[in-house]
Amino acid sequence: MAKKKPAGSKLSAKAAKKAKAAQKVERKETKKVKGKGNKYDDEEDLEAILEQIRQEWEAAHSVTEELVEGPPSRRVNGTLTACPSGNFLWFIGGEFFSEDGKAYFYNDVFRYSPEKDEWRKFVSPTCPGPRSAHAIAVTPAGGGKLFIFGGEFSSQNQTTFYHYRDFWCFDISTHTWDRIETKIRPTARSGHRMAAWKHYIVLFGGFYDPGFTTRYLNDLWIFDTQEYKWRPIEFKPNEIRPSPRSGFSFLSTPEGILLHGGYCKEYVKGKRPIGIMLEDTWVLKMSLPDPTAGEGSVTSPVTKKNAAAAADPLVVKWERRKRPSTAYAPALRSGCTMTAWLPKEMAVMFGGVTDEDTNEETLESVFWNDLNGYHWTGKGRWVSMTLRKPKKKAGGKKKSVAIPNTKYSDDEDDDVPKTPMKPMAPSAVTTNRIIGDGIDPDDPTLTIPLPRYNAMLSVLRNTLYIYGGIFERGSREYTLDDFHSIQLDKMERFVCLKESGIIIGEGDDESDEEDNDNDEDGDSDDSDETYYDRDDEGIPDEEGEENDHDHDHDEEEEEDDDDMDKQKIKFKTASTVKLEENDLASQAVAFMGVSKDTARSPEEVLSTPLPGETLAMFYARSRDYWSQRAFDNSGESRGIDKQLRTAGFTLAQERYAEYKPILKQVEKMLAEAGLDEDEMRRSASGAGQDAGGGQSRNRR
Repeated sequence: MAKKKPAGSKLSAKAAKKAKAAQKVERKETKKVKGKGNKYDDEEDLEAILEQIRQEWEAAHSVTEELVEGPPSRRVNGTLTACPSGNFLWFIGGEFFSEDGKAYFYNDVFRYSPEKDEWRKFVSPTCPGPRSAHAIAVTPAGGGKLFIFGGEFSSQNQTTFYHYRDFWCFDISTHTWDRIETKIRPTARSGHRMAAWKHYIVLFGGFYDPGFTTRYLNDLWIFDTQEYKWRPIEFKPNEIRPSPRSGFSFLSTPEGILLHGGYCKEYVKGKRPIGIMLEDTWVLKMSLPDPTAGEGSVTSPVTKKNAAAAADPLVVKWERRKRPSTAYAPALRSGCTMTAWLPKEMAVMFGGVTDEDTNEETLESVFWNDLNGYHWTGKGRWVSMTLRKPKKKAGGKKKSVAIPNTKYSDDEDDDVPKTPMKPMAPSAVTTNRIIGDGIDPDDPTLTIPLPRYNAMLSVLRNTLYIYGGIFERGSREYTLDDFHSIQLDKMERFVCLKESGIIIGEGDDESDEEDNDNDEDGDSDDSDETYYDRDDEGIPDEEGEENDHDHDHDEEEEEDDDDMDKQKIKFKTASTVKLEENDLASQAVAFMGVSKDTARSPEEVLSTPLPGETLAMFYARSRDYWSQRAFDNSGESRGIDKQLRTAGFTLAQERYAEYKPILKQVEKMLAEAGLDEDEMRRSASGAGQDAGGGQSRNRR
């Protein structure tokens, strides 16, 4: 007879069976989750995920270092900066205008070692976008850092460009970039300047051009590198400060920031804009509490500007430097470049251009290649920096030859610098110096670089380095890429580290006139389109100002090849932009170029929506235009106002919907440049104002 199992044993068996079933269900669920690709199913997979994240981060921040021949390619409006933690120069970004009128922008980083005469290029996946006319400030903290803000980018055909407002930091020790995101920051701009003072970065001025008008700025911003915060500096209405400008010099000194010169446009209603060259000098006095003094003491009076300023002990105040009328000063110019020579407490200035804007058709320019110094201590003082005279050879006379375009007064005292006189009219210039009969090849004046403006300068220890710049002859613009140095404490001669080889001939002016005449003849039949001559920086030709909207589309296609042969770029006027193209980005670029065309009729301006403009904004701006269109279409009596308004709004709504895909793409491009929605709307609300029209960005 079989033994009967105890009741407790039965319960135990049931519990085990139930637990086994539960485990089976759990295994099925785990298998199901694994089948869906869950990477967090166990500790081993989690570690793999973390390792993958680490590898992806390193890949995004990996830096390749390459030894390259010579300095960067031909370009201007980049930055050449002395390294605060080593004997190097850092070169970042810039732009180049090719002979066929196309613009190229760069975001590469180069390092020059004077000891080895060696250039190295650093490339990282995480870095600022291509740009020029940006601003840079350098600090020695943490092995050295380069802070970059703003700048601009252009389409290749220069029909449009937009400004950045992003802020980046380049770590010199690791060669990596980091983007600094702050809620409060300066607006988008280019042509501005930055300088570092203690642990602060100071930003001033620049210009902003949304395509409808150019606005020059004189706002002041300060970034605290310890708090990582921007704040604007507010001034009382009666406090003096520099006027709006761009392209000025902005250098750090022990007492604050030195500002000199710059460029702006003067706009008078009903008249053409006039370029203004500035020669005033300012010092932004900056002070912090004196730690050795009593509590609350500062080195200068405290003025509470706002709540943010009250929380920050930094005190700033603009002071204008007055110069006696009898004191020496460089000739009035723009496009000159200044850099700091700290051991001598001096700012060194090179080159520039003096424009005589006599009338609408004539612009006479004189280019400079002289060196001038500004002692910033005390009340400030300008000095002329010229090469020392070579000693006379035994048994013979000293030989001296004036460099092209510049004349010097003779001075028998070897210790007194010669005083530059006004340059002669520009003649044929070549970067290949030819030594003729009766000329001493050892004459140091033959080593002086060619005249130019917007050269890039930097002083490392006691040596000044000069790279590139621009020289113009007629309507032609030459981007130079020669590289020179000179020991400022000796002032004996310039050393050419890299020759350019670019030849600027006598016949350029005549050939330009011939090309323009030929272009005008060739464009006479294309009255329905707006042409942009690449050598004229987007100024419409006169023949393209009248538009025939009924022109046959087939004829346009037949003319495309001829237009490209003439080095032209062709865009439809705003009212005939075609939406059948597949490339939305190309349409957006073309639309921005058209929207900037100042030759458009008022009707075209009113009937075209703008980036950042809502339907309500668009209709409010163009209500009368659409009401008239509705009346023309219906032929009804003008007394039926409500029906006309309704029909007009419908027409405006249809036009807005037609352009909406392009507007979205344009807004995306502007957002990538750093513009927020409010800025786009402010730009749209400025439509119809006088545009900057034809001004050269290089002069800004």
